[in-house]
Amino acid sequence: MIYPWQTDNWSCLEQLRASLPHALLLHGRAGIGKLQFAQHLAQSLLCETPTKPCEPCGQCVACLWFSQGNHPDFRAVLPEALAGELISDDKADKADADDSKKTKVPSKEIKIDQVLGLMNFFSLGSHRGGLRVVLIYPAEAINVFAASALLKTLEEPPAGVVFILVTARIDRLLPTIISRCRQWPMTLPATEPAVAWLAQQGVKCSAAVLAEAGGAPLTALALASDENRALRDFALAQLAAGPACDAFACGESLQKLPVPMVLGWLQRWLYDLLVQKTAGRPRYFPGASKALERCAAQIDTERFARFQKTVIRQRAVENHPLNARLVFEELFLGYRDVFTAA
Repeated sequence: MIYPWQTDNWSCLEQLRASLPHALLLHGRAGIGKLQFAQHLAQSLLCETPTKPCEPCGQCVACLWFSQGNHPDFRAVLPEALAGELISDDKADKADADDSKKTKVPSKEIKIDQVLGLMNFFSLGSHRGGLRVVLIYPAEAINVFAASALLKTLEEPPAGVVFILVTARIDRLLPTIISRCRQWPMTLPATEPAVAWLAQQGVKCSAAVLAEAGGAPLTALALASDENRALRDFALAQLAAGPACDAFACGESLQKLPVPMVLGWLQRWLYDLLVQKTAGRPRYFPGASKALERCAAQIDTERFARFQKTVIRQRAVENHPLNARLVFEELFLGYRDVFTAA
């Protein structure tokens, strides 16, 4: 099933069925349910007895195979590290993965062997006489060699095969790959239905959590149950202290957390600081408006601009093996320096 806020997108997509493109690129903010939408679309393309136009029945042989992860006309290509994110692990995709070269740390990339492994799939006819579907998620995880192999396939697509690419970072895809896909933007849900959905999931203070998640309901749901919530609150308290931020305490307390997670907190806070200084409407932390206002009044504009560039550069290498404590100490020291002397 798709999420409640995706019904409009689904209705619009139904209009494409008469002239279905060979490759569809679903793109939009992380945490809005693009993968769920893509899987629902894949199932609908394979369903043999739809209950209504474009809606999978969930009961036919094809739907049962799909839900069990072993439909012979479906392949999912995704990094080893994300294999558990599908509704059901795709056994065929596992066979295509580079099993002989597994490392202790699952790969975060889609490798060329995974794309080349689709060649056997393309060479066979449909087992059920219908379409064959390939889901690629997240498309931005395709490494340069795999991207070149995929591009060749998209340039000369096999008959009866539909590609569904899903990405939260369309800017990281090769322009040549984008140009060979029909782009389909997935928008953020309206605030009220998203807040209502979160409340149904048992999330307290759902409006505040949704704001912190940038309007993405699934990100908000994850934030609400985040085991690192106490450390996140500690980091925000240090950021709220402005020039009194204790950079070394931050390095000590946060060192076991993933660098991308802490960088995300920091970037959202910086965004709200900038917005507070210019428009007075914080986006991610509306509950901290007083602290943001106080900090914004002490910002040195040039230092702030330089620090933002530093954070962006750090984002570019956030997944590399870094000494987290040193990274955090340097970042919070840099943050402290954006304020003018009292």
